[in-house]
Amino acid sequence: MNTVEFAIKMEHDGEKYYRGLAEENKDNSLNAVFLLLADDEKDHAALLKKELDKVNYELGDNEALANTDNVFKNKGDFKKRFKEIPKQLDAYRMALQMEKDSIELYEKLFEESTEAQIKKLFGYLVKQEENHYNIFANLITLVERPEEWVEDAEFGIREEY
Repeated sequence: MNTVEFAIKMEHDGEKYYRGLAEENKDNSLNAVFLLLADDEKDHAALLKKELDKVNYELGDNEALANTDNVFKNKGDFKKRFKEIPKQLDAYRMALQMEKDSIELYEKLFEESTEAQIKKLFGYLVKQEENHYNIFANLITLVERPEEWVEDAEFGIREEY
């Protein structure tokens, strides 16, 4: 298995994981977030498959992070809602680690690449996975410290503690 095939498998594994989390959250706003992430991972696998098959493709903008912001706007009583979710905190931490591993792999592949097109693809995937990482980092903070986020419970850049 070459590195691109490995990356395709990793993206499929991520899609499966996020679809499982979406199912676990089908009764709340997080369902939409996990479905967006699953679709992103599916799209990443498709891009990698096109690269593997030497088929032309374009790298487009991804709105997943902006769309997750919208999911959490005006959604009622966050304090109550997120007190029910902490049992899933381990799943979010696992997803965060998966995204970190993806970033590290794509950074390594980016550095090792000599072909301009594949280097561009891996650079693009690094940015995509960084967006996913930020979603989970913010979600973990939201679950761990809901009182601090209730006033403005949307995802975005947060100050470090």
